[in-house]
Amino acid sequence: MRMRMWMRRRRRRMCWGVSGELCAALCCRRSESERATACGRRGEGGRVTGSPPVLLQMLMENGSVDPACVGQPPTSEVMLQSMDLAMAVLYGGLTMLTLLCTAVYLEEVVYLQRKIECPYKRKTLVWINGAAPVISITSCIGLWIPRSAMFTDYTASIYFAICIHQFMVMMIQEYGGEQALVRRFQGSPIPISTGPCCCCCLCLPRINLTRRNLAIIQCGTFQVAFLRPVLLFLGAVLWTNGTYNPDKMSVTGAYLWISCISGVATIVSLWAIGIMFSHARTNLASLNIIPKFALNQMILILSSLQLAILAMLGTAGTVACVPPFPSRARAASMNQQLLVVEMFLVALVSRGVYRRRYDAVAVTAEASKLGAGGGGEGGAENGSRGDVIVRT
Repeated sequence: MRMRMWMRRRRRRMCWGVSGELCAALCCRRSESERATACGRRGEGGRVTGSPPVLLQMLMENGSVDPACVGQPPTSEVMLQSMDLAMAVLYGGLTMLTLLCTAVYLEEVVYLQRKIECPYKRKTLVWINGAAPVISITSCIGLWIPRSAMFTDYTASIYFAICIHQFMVMMIQEYGGEQALVRRFQGSPIPISTGPCCCCCLCLPRINLTRRNLAIIQCGTFQVAFLRPVLLFLGAVLWTNGTYNPDKMSVTGAYLWISCISGVATIVSLWAIGIMFSHARTNLASLNIIPKFALNQMILILSSLQLAILAMLGTAGTVACVPPFPSRARAASMNQQLLVVEMFLVALVSRGVYRRRYDAVAVTAEASKLGAGGGGEGGAENGSRGDVIVRT
């Protein structure tokens, strides 16, 4: 009994003057009001505020806790000063991979410029192929300037949101345009029960692909290309005010709501692409539409899902703190290192997929006949001029 009372008094002494979060970590057996009185004063909204944790300050002074593990990501100067040989070789190698990825993309742009006559199609392919080098460049900048990770991730996310819409435009162009696509599926209802949000809704009715329905499907990808830049710009503005904090997931914070809206917009855009791809994978199989779609989805998974998983591991402390990087900053650095390597490989595969020779398939020939030029030879020639991608 005396031992229990002694241990209880000792816990109270340890908790005295410590912040509310650290009191909970020390298993302080007090109510919320008592912990607020002991650990600090209550501010707005009932949150506990006060001076820096006394115990945490003591642990940092005696060397038990490194100060770098409880602060912000290091500046580039601090990172360079603490960089050893292995880290310098790693960062140098990743920078070289970024330069090579950019060189592969520029060579691909020159190739498409020479081989594709249709400027609209050429612009679309240049946008889609630019996803890998843009993500690689932003990740490399985030490696050398750790505190810019949030803004570099935003830049890559905005660019890829535009690429999602451009991929939809590319599939429509492969059919010969909107008018040719509508006439191609005239009288053939198409299912809309596709992934990722309606794959289990088999009761959804089929729809006729009219110009109005095609415009609605295109709006499904256009909305993410419009909403994501607006939402991330709003997040950057709120971040300057302290309202938007990626480290705190709360209902009252702006980060949770902006992330949820952006996630819903992305799912809707993938649903729209899934509706078109479910038919294009058979009609446009000879134009390598399946590997193109696989590359698009792979970039989405690597740039979004991988980042979310590592961010959760860093917030939970699963990723260990290695000075000068705190846990969350080290998780972001690991994600950027992986993205540089992954995007280099994606750029090489994308070069092979988009550079190979294409032959005019039956669907493009039929689409050209249904084009604006009517059914004559002149209309077929004008329609097929923009459909054959590469001529050698």
